[in-house]
Amino acid sequence: MIGRYVLPPEIFAILAETPPGRGGEIQLTDGLATLCARRGLYGLEVEGDRFDVGDRAGYVVAMVHYALQRPDIADDVRAGVEKLLRK
Repeated sequence: MIGRYVLPPEIFAILAETPPGRGGEIQLTDGLATLCARRGLYGLEVEGDRFDVGDRAGYVVAMVHYALQRPDIADDVRAGVEKLLRK
C-alpha cells in the first residue's frame, strides 16, 4: 500500500506512545492502526500510474514518462531514449 495522508494533530501523541517496531523504528502504520481504532479512518482508491521517486531509477523513469506526455518535447525525448537504448 502506498499513500499520502492528511492526519489530525493527535497522530503525534499517538506516535509518541507507540513502541518501536520493525528495525527499532516507530511505524506510522502502527500509529494509524491506533488512530483507526479510536476514531476510524477514511481512504480513497486512486487509479493511475505510480512511480517511486524516492529511488533514483524510479525518478528517472517518472521524468521520462511525463516528458513523453508533453507534445512540445515528446518526439525529442523519445528519439533520445531510443538512441541510448540502441547503444
